[in-house]
Amino acid sequence: MTKVIAITGKGGTGKTAVAALLIRSLSKKGQFLLAVDADADTNLPETLGCENVKTIGDAKEYLQAEITKPRPDNPDMNKESVLKSKVYEIIEEMPGYDLLVMGRPEGSGCYCYVNNLLRGIMDKLIMNYDVVIIDAEAGLEHFSRKIIRDIDDLIVVTDASRRGFRTAERIHELVGELDSNIGRIHVIANKVTDANRDKLVKLAEDLKLNMIGMIPLDPKIEEMDIKGVPLFEISDDSIAAIEIESIVKKLGF
Repeated sequence: MTKVIAITGKGGTGKTAVAALLIRSLSKKGQFLLAVDADADTNLPETLGCENVKTIGDAKEYLQAEITKPRPDNPDMNKESVLKSKVYEIIEEMPGYDLLVMGRPEGSGCYCYVNNLLRGIMDKLIMNYDVVIIDAEAGLEHFSRKIIRDIDDLIVVTDASRRGFRTAERIHELVGELDSNIGRIHVIANKVTDANRDKLVKLAEDLKLNMIGMIPLDPKIEEMDIKGVPLFEISDDSIAAIEIESIVKKLGF
């Protein structure tokens, strides 16, 4: 069975970095993995070291144009097959994982029919992998539209701020309102220091949030970010990478 893990959280908390480190860890363990960038800001490819990626947004624009175009020569065009072929063209095959980028939200006009086609394609695509890691938007937009229907583990990344934890609490509440098929919900505290560790534990307890990990503030990550070095190249002795290994075990790997 495919395990689907989604990562969300307030902007600036480092959720994309956490997603990249999870992808790195699981791919090194030999899991056949699909990484999905479902954030409109599309930061995951750069964090992983991928450049010039195409997006599903582009494919949807193409198909929407094809649907509305008069086709006296081919009235029975199989639109699902056209979109499916476009999706498979977009998937980037990287060492240890595949990458699929959703891209920007749609422009004007109704994309309901295209989204329905995409939903069926994603259901079938996901089944080809051991694990799917989704770098999602904080608003859970892709889940509310149910482009990706079933989530086994939803991870909310927060920083040391009360606002970050309140965002985690709101996401927890929103999941209950969406009628989505989401299994377990966890919180990861990022950029943790000795000075704020106890405070973070207390905040999680007060808000009744399941803290699955606390990633220390890692100078190596800051240095790599400044130099533009992909997180995939981080060393195994990084304090953040070590904590990610502990989190991966708690997720059942």
